[in-house]
Amino acid sequence: MVNQSSPVGFLLLGFSEHPQLEKVLIVVVLCSYLLTLLGNTLILLLSTLDPRLHSPMYFFLSNLSFLDLCFTTTCVPQMLFNLWGPAKTISFLGCFVQLFIFLSLGTTECILLAVMSFDRYVAVCQPLHYATVIHPRLCCQLAAVACTIGLVESVVQTPSTLRLPFCPHHQVDDFVCEVPALIRLSCGDTTYNEIQMAVASVFILVVPLSLILVSYGAIARAVLRISSAKGRRKAFGTCSSHLIVVTLFYSSVIAVYLQPKNPYARERGKFFGLFYAVGTPSLNPLIYTLRNKEVKRAFRRLLWKEVKPS
Repeated sequence: MVNQSSPVGFLLLGFSEHPQLEKVLIVVVLCSYLLTLLGNTLILLLSTLDPRLHSPMYFFLSNLSFLDLCFTTTCVPQMLFNLWGPAKTISFLGCFVQLFIFLSLGTTECILLAVMSFDRYVAVCQPLHYATVIHPRLCCQLAAVACTIGLVESVVQTPSTLRLPFCPHHQVDDFVCEVPALIRLSCGDTTYNEIQMAVASVFILVVPLSLILVSYGAIARAVLRISSAKGRRKAFGTCSSHLIVVTLFYSSVIAVYLQPKNPYARERGKFFGLFYAVGTPSLNPLIYTLRNKEVKRAFRRLLWKEVKPS
């Protein structure tokens, strides 16, 4: 049973209607979180310690790994605490902090994935100019732009969402403090907030996704013009991991933020939100390491260095 008293915070209902499912989710979420910590930390170490990975592609990949580490750490400990026992509460300040960081990092990742697709476009379509176009200074500038957009989005949307007149029960029908769930909790007029979320979705989801699709359209045309099958496989191999990550991330985010208003879609949105918050950060390192020969070689070099006798 969920504790119905929450005088100074919110009740994160999550999957409290399905206590047996919660027991399974504790194991799934904990294992996914540990995998996220291990995999993304490994990518950060390899990108830092191996000189052969000091390239724009791995600079952006290490930024993505850092975002995933912070992103999951924002919500998973609270999620595990709520899944473990009957107390599903989160303080107002805790909700504010979680929502602020969640929005900021999520938005930054949307932009960063678009930046990474531009990097792959230049690598495949303009390989002779790659070093001059994607230079270290531009990489830092693009990463800074992504972080700035994420921060601005969070500064704008977090206060306006938490200023809503919430219903007295304070029951958030989700497992984290997310904008759509908090808007549904309001007992007042949410027209402004819904318009704000729709506009943000266009600029943060639709525009970056459109740029990604345009980039990969150009990449596909360039790959098809390569005469040798080996050359086509190599060109596709440089982009396939990123394309899989983009598909997983954007499909889950769109399902959460652009879902229709009905109970079935709301329940389905919880699972997509769980995958968006826990699943994709744990899968990203696996996708990049299992499909990337350079990362696997770097890992073997790191292991050899550690075990090699002095």
